[in-house]
Amino acid sequence: MFIVLLNYVAPLEQIDYALPDHRAWVEQQYERGLFLASGRQVPRTGGVIITRPMPRGKLEALLATDPWVEQGLVKHQVLEFEATRTADELAKLNEAVLQNH
Repeated sequence: MFIVLLNYVAPLEQIDYALPDHRAWVEQQYERGLFLASGRQVPRTGGVIITRPMPRGKLEALLATDPWVEQGLVKHQVLEFEATRTADELAKLNEAVLQNH
């Protein structure tokens, strides 16, 4: 799984102007089953995306298609982790738990 931290590198006015395109892109990734959660950082300095497990190269290629990235409005940091324990509601996402059942 990955946690993607998006950090704004442009004024909020530019971020907001491109927000509809970014939201449409995010929605497409949910429809494809790739994203699990997303939202704004508090304070509003960027965003956070939690993804399903996938090859890192696939994620990097996907992130490059984000309109915010294409327009140079954000930089992202990708954190990869293997969930070894989850809440019951997330058990389907935890590969380690699934393998032990």
